[in-house]
Parts: sequence; structure tokens; C-alpha cells
Amino acid sequence: MSKPAVGFIGLGLMGRPMAANLLKAGFPLTVWNRTASRIELLVNQGAKAAATPREAAAAADVLIAIVSDPPALEQVMEGEQGALGGLRRGSVFIDSSTVSPSLDRRLAAACAERGVECLDAPVTGGTWGAEKGELVFMIGGPAATLARVEPVLGAMGKRWFHLGPHGAGQIVKLAMNMLYALEVDALAEALALSTAGGVPAEKLVEVMQSSMGRAPVLDVKAPLLLKGDYPPSFPLRLMHKDLTLAMDLAKELGVSLPAGQASRDTYDAVLRAAREDVDYAAIGRYWDKK
Repeated sequence: MSKPAVGFIGLGLMGRPMAANLLKAGFPLTVWNRTASRIELLVNQGAKAAATPREAAAAADVLIAIVSDPPALEQVMEGEQGALGGLRRGSVFIDSSTVSPSLDRRLAAACAERGVECLDAPVTGGTWGAEKGELVFMIGGPAATLARVEPVLGAMGKRWFHLGPHGAGQIVKLAMNMLYALEVDALAEALALSTAGGVPAEKLVEVMQSSMGRAPVLDVKAPLLLKGDYPPSFPLRLMHKDLTLAMDLAKELGVSLPAGQASRDTYDAVLRAAREDVDYAAIGRYWDKK
């Protein structure tokens, strides 16, 4: 069977390698990005460039978007020349951005009015997972729609979880990212305490690697904290955005998240002081001036 034509919107740290893996898997691909220079490499690899999000949608049996935040998603989907106006009846829209559940539910309703199926499918796995095609997708929406697009997801990821109706994928993603934020915040605090007590931070990490405190996030973020060097694999600005979305969702649901709120405030302080785009492990800078 011929592979469905895929449209892809958003070629940032995650989107560009995801799109490249679709090309490697043989999917016809049309791409659009707000910064046009990011398109060139994929066009050289065989993708077609769209002039607008609507044009990318019109060319697609399956349209994927992964953009930075809710306003960006609203703009590319609902703005002038937005993708909603180009989606064909019978096509599928997959939102892999991290946004509020309510926004994806609204887009799903707008898609349904046009005879378009929809999934929220945020991802985890980092830039290295995107490059290797080993992302994990958190899916909200109909199981039958997921079954239709599994070959597309398989070109970009190693596993996907069907979590419930529209919005469920975003709920789990926000909960997951809050947990990651808390883990790295807690690690940075522990390192600050150890260092202040006269024990080198490396010693604490060595013990943690052999204890119940060990976690995969430690392997990735501890080296950054120890070096004080924070190249943005998962930018601080995006983690701050996700924590804010998680706190907004908690307020909406009437759930108290005191640790999450305290962590969000700490990330906020570091973000306001940052002068460049850094990884969220830069939370360690909070103690630099203490």
C-alpha cells in the first residue's frame, strides 16, 4: 500500500529530526516552519516546502504539528492561512505540541466539523530520542484514529500509549513534565546542600547512582549541573511554560500541587535572570548567587 502524504508544521529542536525520520521511512512530506531557513535541509533531503500552514495541510493525508506553545499552535491552526482551513475531509491531524488539554479539545471539535479526525500526541524522549526515532507518544483521541496513523508514528517513535479521549495525552504530558522539573529541581537542591556542607557534588551523584535515588534523568542532567553548562536539549523556557500549564490545569481541576508551584516559582526566577537559551537543568543557577 502507498504511504500517506504527511504534512509537518514546526521544525524546531524536536520537529526537524522527527520530519527527517518520516522522510527516511519513505513518507511523502510537505513541511512548513515560521523560520524558513529551517526548511532548506529537509527540502534537500526530498521534502516539499509549503508557503503557509494551510498549504501544508492541503497536501496532507496526515498533518503533524509540534510548535512551542499554545499561542503558536493557535496561530498556525486558526490564524490567517492557518492549517484548519486546508485540512481535507477524511484526513487526520496530530498535535504533538505540549499545550493545554482544553486547546486540543477545541481543535478536535473544529476538526470534527470539517470531517477531520484528530489526536493529541505530545512526545517524550528528548532531542536524542527524536533523532533516533525513539520517541514515546502520549495519545488522546479515538483508538480507531490511532490505529490509522500507527505506521506514521512508528517512523518517529518506539512506543505510544492510548490514554483516553481528546486531551488525555496532554494531561499525562503535563504531569510527566512537572515530575521531570521536580526531579531536576530536587537534584539541584541536593547538590547545593552537599556542596555547602563541604562534600563535592560529584560524590553525591556517585552515591545516588548506586541508590534508590537513581533515575534516568540523573544520567542526562547531572553532568550538566556538575559542569554548570546548559546547552538547550529541553529549553528552560519550555519547561517553565509546561509548569505554568500544569498549574493552570491544577487550578481548573481544583487540585493542590504545592511542590509543583514552588518549583515553578524557582524556574521562573532562573528564567527571568537568563540571558540566553539554556536547558532546564540551568535551575542549578538558582544557587550560584546564594
